[in-house]
Amino acid sequence: MFDAKKLLDQFLGSQVPGAGGTVRDRADQVTKLAKDNPLATGAIAAVLLGTKSGRQLAGNAAVLGGLAAIAGLGYQAYKNYQAGKTPAPEPAAQSTPELLPPPADSGFTAPGAVSNDFALILVRAMIAASRADGHIDETERGHIIDKLSVSGLSADAAAFLEAELANPVDLDAIVAAATTEEQRVEIYTASRLAIEPESRAERGYLDLLAGRLGLPDALVDHIEATVSGAKVPA
Repeated sequence: MFDAKKLLDQFLGSQVPGAGGTVRDRADQVTKLAKDNPLATGAIAAVLLGTKSGRQLAGNAAVLGGLAAIAGLGYQAYKNYQAGKTPAPEPAAQSTPELLPPPADSGFTAPGAVSNDFALILVRAMIAASRADGHIDETERGHIIDKLSVSGLSADAAAFLEAELANPVDLDAIVAAATTEEQRVEIYTASRLAIEPESRAERGYLDLLAGRLGLPDALVDHIEATVSGAKVPA
């Protein structure tokens, strides 16, 4: 079994050239990226399925790693929600907002302690969100699969990605994997990190996910504001 935590880090790798644009744009950039910088091919998953619309994580959130960034942002939003604050991006429209890891007793994921199974669920949640607008059709999937051969991913990881792209999104399994409210917050946070909801389909998917996870509207608003505040133009 491949390391889902490492794959999650690659999905949120914001320091990857060409991380913006459509899936086809990113797929077409893979060969050039691999040719120009073979050492960077381990991060190609981020190029293929990374955040859309030319936005990336800012400050130390960009280098914390996928699990730490998801847990840190989720905890920050949850803390603000519980404190009754008004949802708004942190005054950190600064270029380098500081993201602190959640306390050990917070209920949010400690990167060293999270199971590979839950890390895999977060990866699946991000893939599901990235497919919400229907952009990854048969042609797009072919582009991506063709490029996985030069991505530096393990055969197991590449096979997993290929299956996730080919099979229907199993929202029931993603939702059922969350056994605590903190895990439900993390699943929504990971999904929101994967996309900028610019289409009705993407916004509708996130609304559906929030409803299925049972997250209060006010908490969702805090997650939205916190994630938005952590992203800057690429």
